[in-house]
Amino acid sequence: MKIYLDNCCFNRPYDDQKQIRISLETQAKLYIQDLVKRRKIDLVSSYILWYENSQNPYETKKTAIGEFIRRNSAEYIDIDKADEIKAKAEEIMKTGVKMKDAYHVACALCSSCCYFLTTDDRLLKYRTDEIRMVNPIDFIREWEGDFND
Repeated sequence: MKIYLDNCCFNRPYDDQKQIRISLETQAKLYIQDLVKRRKIDLVSSYILWYENSQNPYETKKTAIGEFIRRNSAEYIDIDKADEIKAKAEEIMKTGVKMKDAYHVACALCSSCCYFLTTDDRLLKYRTDEIRMVNPIDFIREWEGDFND
């Protein structure tokens, strides 16, 4: 199964953990990373994700996220697909999704991911039959349900 995590999902462990929701999403995201490392789930990354991560002003966070993506991506959506990604992203933006978010979703769709993971409530409102849009907690709930059935 292929999944795509957006930048806010990758950054969740670095957010203030005092809020229970953030702490739970962090635990779920770290569990998902472990599943990726153990090759139970295939991680898809993209040139958009690399670009957005490169803009992180915190060097240690940027490096840690970049290293995880580099070491654990099963598939990489390269800039050679930029025209296809742009066309799909423009379609998505017509629904009110912000540009960077639309490009992330377009990359996930381009690689036929089953799931798009984000902690962005606004982005989670986007609906399509092409991919499941979920936060890390809901992904774990669904994945474990499929795994245990």
